[in-house]
Amino acid sequence: METKVVTTHIPLPLADKIDDLAQRLERSKAWIVKQALVAWVDQAEERHRLTLEALTDVDQGNVIDHQSVQAWAESLGTDTPLSLPD
Repeated sequence: METKVVTTHIPLPLADKIDDLAQRLERSKAWIVKQALVAWVDQAEERHRLTLEALTDVDQGNVIDHQSVQAWAESLGTDTPLSLPD
């Protein structure tokens, strides 16, 4: 796999945490940063996918009104909790 060097400035406390983690895991700092970036990018892509999915639901009218959700939430922990709103 081809690679590309990316340079950035990070706050010293974060750099210290990366140093400590690398030493504790017996891995390089580059490995720690790469793992963190992969996880963050994966999470950002999933968040974007879920947002698009939610917007499609809204466009199709698959929504629950706020009052129904609020009434359901307020009923939780009572003697007569409401069913999940449809």
